[in-house]
Amino acid sequence: MTNVLQVIPARQGRAVRLQAGQAIRIVNTHGTQVVDTWCFNAADMGEFMSMEHLHATLGSIFPVRGEPLFTNRRRPILILEEDTSPGRHDTVIAACDVHRYALLGCRDYHDNCTDNLHAALRQIGLRSDECPSPLNLWMNIPVAPDGRITWGEPLSKPGDAVVLRAVMDCVVAMSACPQDMIPINGADCRPVEAHYEVLT
Repeated sequence: MTNVLQVIPARQGRAVRLQAGQAIRIVNTHGTQVVDTWCFNAADMGEFMSMEHLHATLGSIFPVRGEPLFTNRRRPILILEEDTSPGRHDTVIAACDVHRYALLGCRDYHDNCTDNLHAALRQIGLRSDECPSPLNLWMNIPVAPDGRITWGEPLSKPGDAVVLRAVMDCVVAMSACPQDMIPINGADCRPVEAHYEVLT
């Protein structure tokens, strides 16, 4: 049984609670939208999915289908159960914030994933004291042999989706990244909506 497909509006965030065994399917509706994704232990928001710890445990910066995603306490919190995309998801880049956009030349406030995370958690009555580095679904950051990175366009196509299965009771937060100054959301730099549904 599935719930109704829900929207993550362009430039905004959403958060949902999952019980252990439930899953969330996140859909790249137009094929070009990066979705910053976080996961917190529902019983203790101080434990969260951690990219740094994931690297050490998986031995890779690219999680693949079937692999667990680990917390800052080195416990699995989600499993990447399905992935219909080419599997290029970023685990290196921090969530965008007002400081990032200031460095890019913004003089006024710019929507950003860090604020979207906190707003999404507030919508369901929760808060986090920090913004962990997210799993940036569909964000394509090629890494050269010398360690240099480039800001690539997504390799995904419309309708590509991932399914993340909860290992423990948790909270998943998502942000349809508002980045419109570099081409991580496609060549036209235009953030759009994405969708999700909870699977039981």
